[in-house]
Amino acid sequence: MNARIVQELNQHVRHAGLSGEVAAARREFAERGFAMVSFLAPASVKQAVADDVLSLIEESGVRRDLRFKETGGTPRRMRNVTRSEIAEHSALIPAVYRSEALVGLLAEIVGEPVLACPYEPEQYVITRLEHSGDTHGWHWDDYSFALVWLVQCPPPEHGGFVQCVAGTRWDKSDPAIHRALLDNPIWSFEVGAGDLYVMRTNTTLHRVYPITAGVRTIVNMGYASKPDLETVMSHETMDALWAEQA
Repeated sequence: MNARIVQELNQHVRHAGLSGEVAAARREFAERGFAMVSFLAPASVKQAVADDVLSLIEESGVRRDLRFKETGGTPRRMRNVTRSEIAEHSALIPAVYRSEALVGLLAEIVGEPVLACPYEPEQYVITRLEHSGDTHGWHWDDYSFALVWLVQCPPPEHGGFVQCVAGTRWDKSDPAIHRALLDNPIWSFEVGAGDLYVMRTNTTLHRVYPITAGVRTIVNMGYASKPDLETVMSHETMDALWAEQA
């Protein structure tokens, strides 16, 4: 079944006539470091991915409540599933992550090669916001790109939407997040179940607005750029956030 789902994804990407959507997404991504790309996967693939995500979060999710000095003490309140748990229990999510057709189209949107993340814990992870106040607070990522699949999301009046500040840089010794928020426009994007979005996560300060009701569940697929592979990375926040035990 997994092979059939991946084949459906590849056929959709290659033959669905997506040039108009790709061009629009590329313009949005260049301006804001963010683009909605729900057109990348057909409904059947989204449902199959969602089924695996929901099963994994129920069986393997670990509750976290953390703050990181590298991002100015911003909070991470969530339940998550690590890459290792996903790889052990799902064949589909790793196969979708590796889809050459999907990655190739992502490269067209972001305007440069998109590569597997060399730091395995960031390749694919599941997160769920489930309690009032849960949030993935303001932060940057170590690597350049994230493709996020929305499985569940409350309406915007209950939070769960995405906010980002493009063209910013992460200094882990002095993150200066409030200065970045004051000096730059903050973009806010409504998202819902079944949506996908791509973000340039290493130079786009971003967060998920805290939820007040409902549940927000996603699988995040992280990818690297060529310059990432030539840069020595430290992973303080990710090592804590995706540790096997809370």
